[in-house]
Amino acid sequence: MSNDWKDRLGVVFSTNTDFHFEKNQEEEQETLAANKQDLRVTLDKKQRGGKKVTLVTGFIGSSDDLKELGKLLKTKCGVGGSAKDGEILIQGDFRDKVMDILKTAGYKAKRSGG
Repeated sequence: MSNDWKDRLGVVFSTNTDFHFEKNQEEEQETLAANKQDLRVTLDKKQRGGKKVTLVTGFIGSSDDLKELGKLLKTKCGVGGSAKDGEILIQGDFRDKVMDILKTAGYKAKRSGG
Protein backbone atom coordinates (compact mmCIF):
# COMPACT_ATOMS: atom_id res chain seq x y z
CA MET A 1 0.00 0.00 0.00
CA SER A 2 1.43 3.38 -0.96
CA ASN A 3 1.55 6.04 1.69
CA ASP A 4 0.96 9.03 -0.56
CA TRP A 5 -0.26 11.65 1.90
CA LYS A 6 -1.32 14.08 -0.87
CA ASP A 7 -4.13 11.73 -1.88
CA ARG A 8 -5.50 11.89 1.64
CA LEU A 9 -5.49 15.64 2.25
CA GLY A 10 -8.65 16.70 4.03
CA VAL A 11 -9.31 13.23 5.46
CA VAL A 12 -9.81 12.96 9.20
CA PHE A 13 -7.69 10.46 11.14
CA SER A 14 -9.50 7.26 12.08
CA THR A 15 -8.75 5.08 15.08
CA ASN A 16 -10.53 2.15 13.42
CA THR A 17 -7.83 -0.47 12.77
CA ASP A 18 -9.87 -2.06 9.95
CA PHE A 19 -10.22 1.23 8.05
CA HIS A 20 -8.63 1.39 4.58
CA PHE A 21 -8.60 4.67 2.71
CA GLU A 22 -9.98 4.37 -0.82
CA LYS A 23 -9.33 7.08 -3.34
CA ASN A 24 -12.29 8.50 -5.22
CA GLN A 25 -11.44 7.53 -8.74
CA GLU A 26 -13.53 9.12 -11.43
CA GLU A 27 -15.22 6.48 -13.49
CA GLU A 28 -14.78 6.84 -17.22
CA GLN A 29 -18.16 7.46 -18.73
CA GLU A 30 -19.19 4.85 -21.26
CA THR A 31 -19.24 6.26 -24.77
CA LEU A 32 -22.64 6.37 -26.42
CA ALA A 33 -23.01 5.06 -29.97
CA ALA A 34 -22.54 7.68 -32.68
CA ASN A 35 -26.23 7.71 -33.62
CA LYS A 36 -27.21 8.32 -29.95
CA GLN A 37 -24.88 11.31 -29.51
CA ASP A 38 -26.57 14.72 -29.64
CA LEU A 39 -23.80 17.12 -30.67
CA ARG A 40 -24.04 20.90 -31.08
CA VAL A 41 -21.80 22.76 -33.53
CA THR A 42 -21.34 26.47 -32.81
CA LEU A 43 -19.03 29.32 -33.71
CA ASP A 44 -17.30 30.86 -30.71
CA LYS A 45 -15.30 34.10 -30.50
CA LYS A 46 -15.43 34.79 -26.78
CA GLN A 47 -12.14 35.24 -24.89
CA ARG A 48 -10.09 34.26 -27.93
CA GLY A 49 -8.66 37.61 -29.01
CA GLY A 50 -11.20 37.95 -31.84
CA LYS A 51 -10.25 34.62 -33.36
CA LYS A 52 -13.06 32.30 -34.40
CA VAL A 53 -13.26 28.66 -33.35
CA THR A 54 -15.74 25.95 -34.19
CA LEU A 55 -16.98 24.37 -30.97
CA VAL A 56 -18.51 20.88 -30.81
CA THR A 57 -20.29 20.24 -27.51
CA GLY A 58 -22.53 17.54 -26.06
CA PHE A 59 -20.20 14.55 -26.49
CA ILE A 60 -20.94 11.81 -23.96
CA GLY A 61 -18.20 9.27 -23.46
CA SER A 62 -14.62 8.57 -22.51
CA SER A 63 -11.92 11.18 -22.97
CA ASP A 64 -10.05 8.81 -25.32
CA ASP A 65 -13.06 8.61 -27.65
CA LEU A 66 -13.47 12.38 -27.47
CA LYS A 67 -9.83 12.87 -28.44
CA GLU A 68 -10.20 10.37 -31.28
CA LEU A 69 -13.17 12.29 -32.71
CA GLY A 70 -11.30 15.57 -32.21
CA LYS A 71 -8.31 14.17 -34.10
CA LEU A 72 -10.57 13.09 -36.97
CA LEU A 73 -12.14 16.57 -37.22
CA LYS A 74 -8.80 18.39 -37.00
CA THR A 75 -7.27 16.14 -39.67
CA LYS A 76 -10.22 16.50 -42.08
CA CYS A 77 -10.29 20.29 -41.62
CA GLY A 78 -6.49 20.58 -41.79
CA VAL A 79 -6.25 22.79 -38.71
CA GLY A 80 -5.35 22.62 -35.03
CA GLY A 81 -7.60 22.42 -32.04
CA SER A 82 -8.18 20.56 -28.80
CA ALA A 83 -10.51 18.02 -27.24
CA LYS A 84 -11.21 18.05 -23.50
CA ASP A 85 -14.01 18.33 -20.96
CA GLY A 86 -16.61 17.03 -23.42
CA GLU A 87 -15.82 19.77 -25.97
CA ILE A 88 -13.94 19.71 -29.25
CA LEU A 89 -12.44 23.01 -30.38
CA ILE A 90 -11.45 23.44 -34.03
CA GLN A 91 -9.51 26.58 -34.98
CA GLY A 92 -11.39 28.68 -37.54
CA ASP A 93 -14.95 28.71 -38.89
CA PHE A 94 -15.51 25.14 -40.12
CA ARG A 95 -19.14 24.67 -39.06
CA ASP A 96 -20.36 23.35 -42.43
CA LYS A 97 -17.41 21.01 -42.89
CA VAL A 98 -17.65 19.72 -39.28
CA MET A 99 -21.39 19.11 -39.72
CA ASP A 100 -20.72 17.09 -42.90
CA ILE A 101 -17.96 15.04 -41.24
CA LEU A 102 -20.10 14.28 -38.17
CA LYS A 103 -23.13 13.27 -40.24
CA THR A 104 -20.96 11.05 -42.46
CA ALA A 105 -19.57 9.38 -39.31
CA GLY A 106 -23.14 8.70 -38.15
CA TYR A 107 -23.46 11.34 -35.43
CA LYS A 108 -26.59 13.38 -34.77
CA ALA A 109 -25.40 16.98 -34.97
CA LYS A 110 -27.20 20.32 -34.98
CA ARG A 111 -25.96 23.78 -35.75
CA SER A 112 -26.79 26.26 -33.06
CA GLY A 113 -26.06 29.94 -32.59
CA GLY A 114 -24.00 32.31 -34.80
